[in-house]
Amino acid sequence: MRIIGGEKGGLHFQPPANMPHTRPTTDLAKEGLFNIIENNLDLTSLKTLDIFGGTGSISYELASRGVTDLTTVEKDPTMAAFITKTAAELDISLKVHRMDVFKYLEQCTEKFNFIFADAPYGMPNIDKLPQIIFERELLEKEGWLVLEHTRNLDFKKFSYYRSERNYGTTIFSIFINREELKK
Repeated sequence: MRIIGGEKGGLHFQPPANMPHTRPTTDLAKEGLFNIIENNLDLTSLKTLDIFGGTGSISYELASRGVTDLTTVEKDPTMAAFITKTAAELDISLKVHRMDVFKYLEQCTEKFNFIFADAPYGMPNIDKLPQIIFERELLEKEGWLVLEHTRNLDFKKFSYYRSERNYGTTIFSIFINREELKK
């Protein structure tokens, strides 16, 4: 795997061979996502949360593009250790919480400008993530939630939904914390 853009663009990292619950975001999808993000957000000012961190790839991309306040949540102990180790090797300051994402969201008292969620596709309750995040008020005003999912889920009727981007089997639904988007 590699970081595709920014200061650390082109650097490679090798995730563990056995990642049964991890499905890294493809380079094509990451490139599309970061084109959208970089054209709409000031990355250097963001406070970010990457839930279901997996390999940490999204957090490394954010750091490579200037984000300095990064938090990742990953339940799997092997993957959480990998994220911590790789961030240190890449000289990225990253807070890693090894715990269940839903428990983390339930107890979280911080607010973020950008939350990325890439839950395992078959996981129950993925469709509840936007509701939980907005009810818990975890996004600052104008903050973004990007939820990666399959075609099986449709968030177009959800409050704060803004748009959707499709990259093959990968779909990103984008939600923004704006009053005029609240339905």
